[in-house]
Amino acid sequence: MRIDEKIAEIELYTSQLKEIVPNNLEYYKNDFKVRAICERLFEKIIEAMVDLAFLVIKENKFKIPEEDTEAFDILLKRKVITEGLSKKLKEAKGMRNIIAHEYGKIDDEIVFNSITEELENDVREFIRLIKEKI
Repeated sequence: MRIDEKIAEIELYTSQLKEIVPNNLEYYKNDFKVRAICERLFEKIIEAMVDLAFLVIKENKFKIPEEDTEAFDILLKRKVITEGLSKKLKEAKGMRNIIAHEYGKIDDEIVFNSITEELENDVREFIRLIKEKI
């Protein structure tokens, strides 16, 4: 099942990120290799979560979104995910776009805090809610 494969991919990227992310912001800011790897894994996690949202939408024959972030709105309307999680995932997608396309200067502190304090919990909650609904 493609959904299970996508979940496994997200879990792999999340564990890889957990292995490499440093314990403190200063180390993160001062090691460009670690920072680059963390940013890339963050991008891959968010893209895989968008892919997962689309797979769930397609499998359940929900309305196909026109934009990536709309996928989270559709899952919210169909009561697959919560409003709070939908908002966090759309914000993460926005941050991913900033990192991927380098719009302006990337705020290392915001990225570090997202990676160390929010992302893992949001990923875990998203996967749990998807598994409950499929």
